[in-house]
Amino acid sequence: MAGAVVLAFLLGLELVARHLGIPGPITTQAREVIFPPKSGGLLYASMALMLVVFTWRQRIIAIGAAIGIDLVFLAVRWAADIKVTEGHPFGNGALWVTIGCAVIALTRRTGRERVLLLKGAGLGLLLMTGRKTGDTWLLITSKTRPMVLDQYVATADHALGNPSWLVGRMVTASGAIGFNVLDFVYGQLPVAAVLVALYQLRNVSAERRFPTHHLVRTFLAIGLLGPAFYMIFPVVGPIFAYGDGTEHWQAVSLWTDSHPSVQWAVADLWPGTTTPVGVPHHMPFDEVTPRNCMPSLHTAWAVTIFVHSRKGPRFLRWAGAFWLIATLCATLGFGYHYGADLIAGVVFALTIEATLRAYDRGWDRSGVRLIAYGATVFTLMLLSYRWLPYEMASYPWFFGPLLVLAMVSVIYGYVRTTTSWEPKPVPAPRPEPQPELI
Repeated sequence: MAGAVVLAFLLGLELVARHLGIPGPITTQAREVIFPPKSGGLLYASMALMLVVFTWRQRIIAIGAAIGIDLVFLAVRWAADIKVTEGHPFGNGALWVTIGCAVIALTRRTGRERVLLLKGAGLGLLLMTGRKTGDTWLLITSKTRPMVLDQYVATADHALGNPSWLVGRMVTASGAIGFNVLDFVYGQLPVAAVLVALYQLRNVSAERRFPTHHLVRTFLAIGLLGPAFYMIFPVVGPIFAYGDGTEHWQAVSLWTDSHPSVQWAVADLWPGTTTPVGVPHHMPFDEVTPRNCMPSLHTAWAVTIFVHSRKGPRFLRWAGAFWLIATLCATLGFGYHYGADLIAGVVFALTIEATLRAYDRGWDRSGVRLIAYGATVFTLMLLSYRWLPYEMASYPWFFGPLLVLAMVSVIYGYVRTTTSWEPKPVPAPRPEPQPELI
């Protein structure tokens, strides 16, 4: 049933994209069977998820096959003098091996082994296609939402002290080193998620079953549901609405393409001058820049990585905390998000995580209450950004702490509720004293 729903969703998104004259997720993923992939690292990370169902011998064979296929592709491109101008020169082999394992599961396996291998291959393919689905969603938002709500969010952000402007000046002052370190962390978020997931799924090969809940479920659910709010609340971000686009980073970036937006910006203010407080209005924007700010899904994903890394070893816990802090700094410092986006992203992530965990427990009262509270807080945040931005900017000492307190209340509710769900340790039985024989 889950596979049928996902397939129907992908087909529907493909048809919508074709109608708008842009490539859909199935088309772009199919191209990477032959053409250089956009992210070879993501394809290998996705294949690594599939390998959790294999023995070590089978893993070595699969990795060797993927590398061998990539070497053949490199040799053919070199012989044909084909230059790789976009994407990575590797990664096709990982995709071929993942698809091949799915075919083997359908044709050569039966029973539980078929289901297990299909789940492994499905996880890998879902993570690969999830990236393409996100890219298609972003193109759809830019084509179908000509008006954006940046003035509303920028005005409401005065209640939080305009954090994007502050962190943007800090990242600009850090120069090439600071920018590129954060850019690497920001771009490799899916790989970080795979590393945490691999730890959670480390016993699948021995136990021959997947755990009830793991990071990949939440990661994919956030990517599936989040873009719907981009359509409801289209926002392009401060560096585009109030700056000169990614051209701001062109001098220090190692790989970011220039995407100027001065002709569409309200004014060239970011990050040097904060926006004046006034009555906000809808504003038109180009048909290229994604409307992908509200809520911040990078923040939501980083929060889930942090949450799922808490039960890992010390290194994994420190890595999860680092990825969360660095992602927050990047989303604000690059000018991709307002502070209001990040607060909404935290609430959104914990509500999705609570929903999946409550589903596994059978929808008990504490889980339903937490989900309802998180959804209510998230809805009120979006409504306040849209209908009360001027009041929020006029009374920052009231609305700023109120927004932070609302987010903290959801965090507290999540921690308290999920802690009560943890199994209690059973004390070892103590031997009863025996009567002495006289």
